[in-house]
Amino acid sequence: MDHWGEIRKLIERRQADRLAEKVRTLDGEGRKEVAARLPELLKELRGRFDRWDDGLVDYGPALRVTGAATIGGAAAVAAWLYRRDFAPRWAGLDNDVDLVLAVLADRPAAWRADLAERLVLRLRASDDRGMALALALLRQTGIEPPPHDPLVAGWADRVPSDLGADPLLDHLLPRLFEAAGVGRVLQWEKDPRQGWLGALTTLADAGRVKREELIDGCVRRFLLGGTAIDLRFFVRLHEALDPSPAETAPRARDYLCLLPASPGPVAELAAGRLRACDGLTADDLAEAWESLLFRPERKLVRAGLSWLDRSVRRAPALADVVAAPLARAFATDFAELREKAVELALAHAGGMSEEGRAIVGEAVELLPPHLGHRAAAVFAGGTVAEAEPAFTPPPLPAAPERSRALEPPVESVEELDLLMRQEGPHSWQAWERSLAGLVALTHRDRVGTAAAMLSGLRETLAQPWADWDYRREPWEHADQWLRGAVRSLTATAPTPHAWRRFMPKGNLAAPHRLLLHRAAEVLRAVEEDALPPLLLATPTHTTGHVAAAELVRRLEVIEAAGAKPLAADLQQALLRLPRTPDPEAAERAARLTSAAGRILAAWTCPQVGTELEWICGNGGDGDHDWHDRSHSHYIRLVPTATAVPVGLPLVDMMLGVPRHSADAEHLEWWPSTLPAHREVAAAHLMPYALRRSWNDPSLRLGQIRHLARAEGPAGAAFSTMLACVLGEPGTPESVDVLLEVAARDELPAAEVGRQVGLLLASGEVRMIDMVAALDAAAGRGAHAHVWRIAAAALPTLLPAPGERPRNGLARFVTLAATAAEWCGARGEIPEVRDTAARKGNSEWLREVRRLHDRLTGGAPGTADTNSVGTGTGTGTGTGQEG
Repeated sequence: MDHWGEIRKLIERRQADRLAEKVRTLDGEGRKEVAARLPELLKELRGRFDRWDDGLVDYGPALRVTGAATIGGAAAVAAWLYRRDFAPRWAGLDNDVDLVLAVLADRPAAWRADLAERLVLRLRASDDRGMALALALLRQTGIEPPPHDPLVAGWADRVPSDLGADPLLDHLLPRLFEAAGVGRVLQWEKDPRQGWLGALTTLADAGRVKREELIDGCVRRFLLGGTAIDLRFFVRLHEALDPSPAETAPRARDYLCLLPASPGPVAELAAGRLRACDGLTADDLAEAWESLLFRPERKLVRAGLSWLDRSVRRAPALADVVAAPLARAFATDFAELREKAVELALAHAGGMSEEGRAIVGEAVELLPPHLGHRAAAVFAGGTVAEAEPAFTPPPLPAAPERSRALEPPVESVEELDLLMRQEGPHSWQAWERSLAGLVALTHRDRVGTAAAMLSGLRETLAQPWADWDYRREPWEHADQWLRGAVRSLTATAPTPHAWRRFMPKGNLAAPHRLLLHRAAEVLRAVEEDALPPLLLATPTHTTGHVAAAELVRRLEVIEAAGAKPLAADLQQALLRLPRTPDPEAAERAARLTSAAGRILAAWTCPQVGTELEWICGNGGDGDHDWHDRSHSHYIRLVPTATAVPVGLPLVDMMLGVPRHSADAEHLEWWPSTLPAHREVAAAHLMPYALRRSWNDPSLRLGQIRHLARAEGPAGAAFSTMLACVLGEPGTPESVDVLLEVAARDELPAAEVGRQVGLLLASGEVRMIDMVAALDAAAGRGAHAHVWRIAAAALPTLLPAPGERPRNGLARFVTLAATAAEWCGARGEIPEVRDTAARKGNSEWLREVRRLHDRLTGGAPGTADTNSVGTGTGTGTGTGQEG
């Protein structure tokens, strides 16, 4: 009978369940035949798929079942079952365990026990593919599992529905407290009524498992060591068992050993059990206190001091053993706990022996001077540490040069061609130079420029993607328009009048629209052969400014040629004029006769007002308090700018910021479009800068650095952008920007502070990052500015009565107090005063009181140049251009 032919068909059809029935009917010879033919079939099946194809996985269950039933030796079966071909690492758990067990059922018991051991020793992790089959075979055979940590972790990862009836319980439960990886598997167990916690405590209550075995196992696991995550489950199991003082007493020495160096939760557990134990000797107590008071965790040091104080008050004779623990506490990093340790040492000094008093006296030098003097007055022989010299912050560094002369426009066709071969300019400086160079070169020699550019384009035109720009619209990138102008110049443009078709018609941000208008009008002028001799708006300086004298000269050249300047070019040029008047240039402009000349002669810097509004909501269901971040509420900053219309559409568009952000490109170019209107440029940029996914931190840093070197008042929008960049992790250069603006006396510190407070309160930036940046700025000379920033932020950041303080608030208040001390600030802040009067002794409250004492330490009513206003930290700010 052809057994192999039928079995092969079932494998081909991937019918593992039918195979399980069929192979069990085979006699010994039939099984040998099938086993011998399996490798050949596997090779054939593997050849049907590519090397990286997972198609063979689908045949895995059928092949595994067939091999398990027919291959002779246990070692060979183990190797066959877990071939990588059948199930790669990402294939998930086996789904054919029941079928494999069914075909193995008629194997001898010793053979199945051998297979079980081999499968166990192959395991490498708790979620290994063979875990389910290995556990099932162990339960069926009843053998003692070999010692193997991944097996125990895998058993723990699959709590049986009836743990008490599990044949593996007695074998593996003791190993649960020793095997590596168990703690990681069980780390998420929390509910003592469910999972392993519930199962083990229930078995302990029923007597199926001894409580002593579980408690000893937990303590033994703690003594073996590990991270807090590794031990988290065992801490919860120990607390769920809740050992009584009678159960704790025999293990007191073990708990004492856990206090010095075990993870915090374990040390806290051990301290709690020892504190409830009545049988500790004086030496035991001294050892426990000394261990706790040298811990790095504030909570444990505080608990140790409290335990020590209560114990000595109950039993005054213990005062003779507290000297060494308290001396240890003198070295703690926490100021309030050092002060508490000194108070306890002074309170219990009368009960100390001479030796104990000498131990405390030797530790006096570890204390800061103000505490050292108090202790030295009682404990003779103590040496008081000298006070560290007060830190004198350095002066504010000089500001770097605001701007430098920019490279002139492209002056040769070869240079322009080189830029075009680089797929267009990637900076606003290169783009401006290329655009100006194309206009000037084409006006000077259109035929020669076109021929030279065509020669450079030939290789590009031969590519299949040469006309890609013309098959997609609109053109939203400046380099698309520059390439389009070159194609029109060389008569290779597949679409005429591209400037009519490809201008985006959607909602574009004003700086982006102005950029595209300038490029489109150059393209149009190329097509209509109406280019002027040169462009007006090409910047002369790295800030984006156009020197007034140079702008007048350019208009003189255009008038002399009888040409007209391009409209968008003229309006951009006006926006780039410096704010400082140039009388000589103004006199020359008055002699111009063209309409553009008259516009220039009459031009004065427009008056612009900007406003910034914080809007918050929860996705359209109404506005909500922006302090609440727990229900997916969001924060949105809405800038606006208004100016008296000047009658030039693009100028009026640029000086009026809409309430809603729009589509935008080339954000890093925008500051150069408004170099004389810093706050307006910031208002355009701010909505995009606050979107973390819109651009990377280096771009935001480049934008704020450019704005820092622009002209014009800095208000709420600039302040928000600066605050945002200061709070950006990994951008230490943002401190340089703050120092630069401060050195020019252009930093709106109070407004920056208000925005800092709002950004921190809304969760837009992290406290740790903001404190790090402001601390660095204070240490480099901007301490007075940092103080004004912190003082303006505090009214927003200090919690209302009953509210929890924000994470890191203590560090922010410490920074404020330090900066106030460095700059000698005086003047009461009502919010700080009211907060300082609250009850409590938390770290942030102590820092608030220190700040309040610093500010009110002078004579009542005194104030100096560093006094601060007491704004309420509202959600709006304004900046007015004058």
